[in-house]
Amino acid sequence: MKKTLFASVLAAAAAVSSAAQYEIDPFHSNARFEIDHFGTSSNVGGIYRVSGMVHFDAAAKNGSVEAVLPLANLQSGSDEFTRHLKSDGLFNAEKYPEMRFVSDRFIFNGKKVSAVQGKLTLLGQTHPVTLKATKFNCYMNPMSKTEVCGGDFSAVIDRTKWGMDYLVSAGMAKNVKIAIQIEAAKK
Repeated sequence: MKKTLFASVLAAAAAVSSAAQYEIDPFHSNARFEIDHFGTSSNVGGIYRVSGMVHFDAAAKNGSVEAVLPLANLQSGSDEFTRHLKSDGLFNAEKYPEMRFVSDRFIFNGKKVSAVQGKLTLLGQTHPVTLKATKFNCYMNPMSKTEVCGGDFSAVIDRTKWGMDYLVSAGMAKNVKIAIQIEAAKK
C-alpha cells in the first residue's frame, strides 16, 4: 500500500512538473468580496495586483496555482472603510500582509476547468476552499503573441473559520462571497 501511495504521489508530481508554467498578470487579476451588512445592504471590497504562478496541462487535465493577495492593495469605496477593513479586527493587514490561495487540484468538466480545490491562508490560518469556475479559457494574446489562460472563480466562505469574528455576535453575517479573476501568461 505504501509503495502504491508513493507511486501515485510521484506520478502526480511528474504530471504537474510537465505542465506549462504561467505567471499571473497582476493587471488582469483581482479578488473581491461581498458580505451582508445586517440585512440592509452589502459591504464590498477588493484586493488588487494579485500575483503568483500557475502550472497547467489541459491535455493531462491537471494543474496547480499559488496566488498571493497583497493586503496593502485592499480597497473599498472609501479611504475610511479601507482603513477599517485593514485594521486588526478584520484583515489585520499589518500583522498578516498577504493572503494566499494554493492548489494542486483542478477539476474538469470535459475539457474545461470547472473548479479548483485548494487552501486559503488568511489571518495566519489555512483552510480548504473550492473555487468554482464560472468562466475559463486559454487564448493567444494578439499583442504579446503569448498564450494566456484564466477565468472567473467564486466561492462562499465562513470567515469565522479563519478567526475573523468581527461583529458576528452582534448579528453580522459570517458567510462571505468571494470572486477571483485570474489571467496568467505562459512563460
